[in-house]
Amino acid sequence: MEQQHAGDEGAGERPGLVAGLAGIARNAIGLLVSRIELAALELGEVRDNLARLLFVGALGIVAILFALGSWTALVVVLAWDTMGWKILLVIAIVYTLLAIAILRHARGYLAQDKLAMPATMAELRKDRDALM
Repeated sequence: MEQQHAGDEGAGERPGLVAGLAGIARNAIGLLVSRIELAALELGEVRDNLARLLFVGALGIVAILFALGSWTALVVVLAWDTMGWKILLVIAIVYTLLAIAILRHARGYLAQDKLAMPATMAELRKDRDALM
């Protein structure tokens, strides 16, 4: 029995394939956990930026709707005698141009990558490059 016990000690001192694979697995799990933590932090920032964007957008939409309704009524009442139905065409064109400008502004905000996770994506690219 003592001989078997001594042989076990020798195997414990010298790391084998199983011990190496276990070390790799521990490192991989640690790397995965750190990436998940980084992604969670960045998702929190993205969530906050998205909430701000939605809140400001909702306030802007309400204000724009009240302003548009008031100005439209005023312009139609003042111009109806001279332009008739054409004033409605002019107002429709103005509203269309305004909508296009607002959509371009929103697209510009999204193009700045305010809702992206640059640090997480960079780390994932580094991991991919290191593994391949």
